[in-house]
Amino acid sequence: MTIVLAAAPHAHGQRSGATSALDPQRVQRMPPPKAKRLDHIRTVHGDTFVDPYDWMRDKDSTEVRDYVKAQNDYCQSRTAGLKDLSAALFDELKGRVQETDMSVPTRIDGYWYFVRTQEGRQYATQCRIPISDADDWNPPQVDPKGEPGSMSGEQIVFDANLEAQGHDFFRLGGLDLSRDGRWLLYGVDTAGDERYDFRIRDLRTGTELPEVLHGIGGACFTPDAQWVFYVALDEAWRPYAIRRHHVGTPVDADVEVFREDDERFWVGVGLSFDERRIVISTSSKTSGEVWMLPVSSPEGEFRVFIPRQDDVEYDVSFACFEGAGGQGEDIPLAVVYHNALDPNFEIDVIDMRTHEPPYRLGEGVAVALGSPYGCEQGDRFEAGASAKPVSRPYNDTRNPAVLQGARGLGIEGIALHRNFVSLSYRANSLPHVAVMAKDDAAQDFLAGRPWRFREIEPPDDGGREQTGQSGEPSRLYSFGTGGNPSYDAPRMRYSFDSYTRPGELHELDPATGEDILLKRAQVLGGFDAQKYSERRVWVSVRDGEEVPVSLVWRTDMLPGLAALPGHLAAPAPEAGLSASRLGAEQAGTKACGTRKNEHTECAECDDRGADRAEAEERPAVSIPMFITGYGAYEISSDPGFSAARISLLDRGVLYAVPHIRGGGEMGRAWYEHGRRLEKKHTFEDFVDATAALQYAGFADPARTMANGGSAGGLLMGAVANMAPERYAAIEADVPFVDALTSILDPSLPLTVTEWDEWGDPLHDERVYRYMKSYTPYENAPSDEHPAPRFPKILVTTSMNDTRVLVVEPLKWIARLQSAGVDVIAKIEIEAGHGGTTGRYKQWEEVSYENAWCLDAMGATQLVAPER
Repeated sequence: MTIVLAAAPHAHGQRSGATSALDPQRVQRMPPPKAKRLDHIRTVHGDTFVDPYDWMRDKDSTEVRDYVKAQNDYCQSRTAGLKDLSAALFDELKGRVQETDMSVPTRIDGYWYFVRTQEGRQYATQCRIPISDADDWNPPQVDPKGEPGSMSGEQIVFDANLEAQGHDFFRLGGLDLSRDGRWLLYGVDTAGDERYDFRIRDLRTGTELPEVLHGIGGACFTPDAQWVFYVALDEAWRPYAIRRHHVGTPVDADVEVFREDDERFWVGVGLSFDERRIVISTSSKTSGEVWMLPVSSPEGEFRVFIPRQDDVEYDVSFACFEGAGGQGEDIPLAVVYHNALDPNFEIDVIDMRTHEPPYRLGEGVAVALGSPYGCEQGDRFEAGASAKPVSRPYNDTRNPAVLQGARGLGIEGIALHRNFVSLSYRANSLPHVAVMAKDDAAQDFLAGRPWRFREIEPPDDGGREQTGQSGEPSRLYSFGTGGNPSYDAPRMRYSFDSYTRPGELHELDPATGEDILLKRAQVLGGFDAQKYSERRVWVSVRDGEEVPVSLVWRTDMLPGLAALPGHLAAPAPEAGLSASRLGAEQAGTKACGTRKNEHTECAECDDRGADRAEAEERPAVSIPMFITGYGAYEISSDPGFSAARISLLDRGVLYAVPHIRGGGEMGRAWYEHGRRLEKKHTFEDFVDATAALQYAGFADPARTMANGGSAGGLLMGAVANMAPERYAAIEADVPFVDALTSILDPSLPLTVTEWDEWGDPLHDERVYRYMKSYTPYENAPSDEHPAPRFPKILVTTSMNDTRVLVVEPLKWIARLQSAGVDVIAKIEIEAGHGGTTGRYKQWEEVSYENAWCLDAMGATQLVAPER
């Protein structure tokens, strides 16, 4: 049995004798800073909006700087009482981390590269050891507690602790090395504006060449380090051109080799995986194109691989089937990933012996195809597919067996190495990886049959059940294959983690099936993964769609969650909060928290009907819930371990992640149904998932805390306006809350590229009206239209953010405070979109934010189960 904290008052009113840490009358607050009003009039499509706070756009003005300081002072004063809790959370987090540690060495060309972290140091140190011979594929044993450079033959490649000295902000923008390991190309950002200065260092002598590539987006070496190709940024921070630099010559002599004039597109440059080509990619949110040039002729002209088509995305990589030709020759391959025919992407493998580029989309042999069900363009692939449910199982005779019958199947990529092939895909809302031997792939390709991939299964979890109710997995896991930089590696590395299991790095031999655990993240402080539970439930939202929701909790503190049905129905949007009690009854839980079959008479619950009216008005149980989401850009919120999250779970908090539309968890259709003129599905899904858990009696509205950042911050602003009664508090990080104003201004960073995501309100009145109906700033309470009930809010933002300009959260804060909403803001002066840098600084930040969240949920004390 669990010791439960005192129940917080219900949002509908106080119960006799109840007190709450959320009660604004409990502490006499100082007034927030008062922002001046200076009306700025915007008229678009005949609609006029008067914005009194647009003057905050000049972030370098004295007035804005003074206002920011006043908000920071106000925030510091309001949160002074959380100092001890924040310090305790920091100590708990720090106590779980192996501060002096190292990564598993990875072979690249003639060296084994690894990263060291050391106690007391903010940043990691990149190190390396030479390989012993060409066949050396077993990572060396390196002392994880040693000083950088302490091992025989160990060299320091880059020590960010030294490089960051004298800077409040420091972020590495990339490292590239010549094939012989002598020359290092590296970029740093010391302002947070994502403009990097790249330099070239001789690792033999430690000296640097005089040329500096200032304020660029990224860069790469040719393998011989004689040339650098780099990304130039325009005034709107858009990566728009590629330039070529001859090492050892003045930068002002550099040559522009590619320019993208379409403002919807961003460009990038790098080497192909086989390092035989320099590859330029240019892409918008919906279209892409690839240009290439042989490394052997860096001063030549780039050639397009496949000419771009509107609303068609593609990418290409290059490999070969070694010795698989009829006379034992290599078969050169182009591996094309595209959605020209299949909206959820397909992978085609082209035998490049047939002809020279350009090629066409759909050419070659289809290896893997995604599900068209529910997609906007699904009917182009299969008649009637667009009208079918996203979750309908999909089968295609061309697909490997591991993909047959998958729901929400999206193809995410394939990698051909010398000895193996790996396939990444998304199915049933989770990421998956399959693998096969390269020789088998060559045989299947030549025979024209489906490839014989084998899915990698989650590692054993010490006897824990693999599936829960309704066949849903009891572990919600993530796989990744990012640790394979070498084409020649004989074995494949993959990473694995879940909400309750720390990250692991494995090495798999596809030929034999041997799977070796190379490293498991160490979590100190007595952490026991078996004490925590995770599961997936599906919530039927207001339009009938089934939305997956991940739940994480400490098992002994919330035992009833294991019995929660696998499918929940959200109450109607107009339903009152009194439904919480009804939901508990339906879930088999009494108001006192006991199961029906365990229930005996008590003062709080009376089966004979006494005081039924009062019981209907209070929450079934007083469970604090932290619910977080994103829901944009087809980015998936996949399961992952967090050492900081443990402090929330150990205080009895239910951690929930609704995988809402706008993300990519269920493939392309999931994204399409949460963007442009369907964007409101994102917000409705989040509100309905929240309401379903409250309705079922497993979350108290008066102790529900919501969190989201960037586009997830827009989500926070929208749900606060839509359903303020569902949330006691909200943390919005770098929130995109003035979306309409920003997307109307094509001179701002990112705006034109974002029209594919949100729609173009400047030229389309229907998009304008739709966005205005949900954009948080324009729909927030104000002094003219105050809200009788609204969550308290913590806003975090940064002055140098180029993705969400600081003016957006500043205006939102001013408007809400003028309406009497309890809002505080922590504003970083020297940081960008990603916040502060340095691991201890980041731990301090997350501890501070979690302290505020726990206080808002009334869950500040560790809750110990009864023995």
